[in-house]
Amino acid sequence: MAQPDYVPIDADDRVRPVERLPVPDSWRQDRPAEILGNEVPKGKRMGSPGPDQGYALKLAHLFDGKVHCTSLEHHKDVEAGCVEVALKRASIFGRAPVIYDLELAFGVWGYLDDAPEDLVAFRKPLFVGAAHDYWDQRVIVDRVPESTLRMAPGDVRARLADWRSLLLAD
Repeated sequence: MAQPDYVPIDADDRVRPVERLPVPDSWRQDRPAEILGNEVPKGKRMGSPGPDQGYALKLAHLFDGKVHCTSLEHHKDVEAGCVEVALKRASIFGRAPVIYDLELAFGVWGYLDDAPEDLVAFRKPLFVGAAHDYWDQRVIVDRVPESTLRMAPGDVRARLADWRSLLLAD
């Protein structure tokens, strides 16, 4: 409601004029490392951009106590590698991570079930120190092909005995 003219008002209470910002200069996409066009570059070790990726870290805590690590595997290393796999899956579908992305990520590496011994031997050197090395995390992610990431988590866990068909093993 406006203040009537006959009511006294302190100088500090007076409405100040709005400061107008200048019109910005024209903008061009010419900075170093600028992504030109609508497509995000893809390839090995390029990462998987997507919305609200930090939410995967919150979801990963729901698997505390459900992840079966061997004596030489550390939970933080396993979590770091599997969160990255989950983020890649979420980015393929163009959405934020959900619980099923993490279920697939932990499941494809055999951390939610009794994994075959040859899978355990295969995954151990990949996950050692992964919590502290981004490039190790990228190697873990690059071992899971897109065809596996598009599967349902239950289907991946059901096919764990034939894990070589789910992962890119040498």
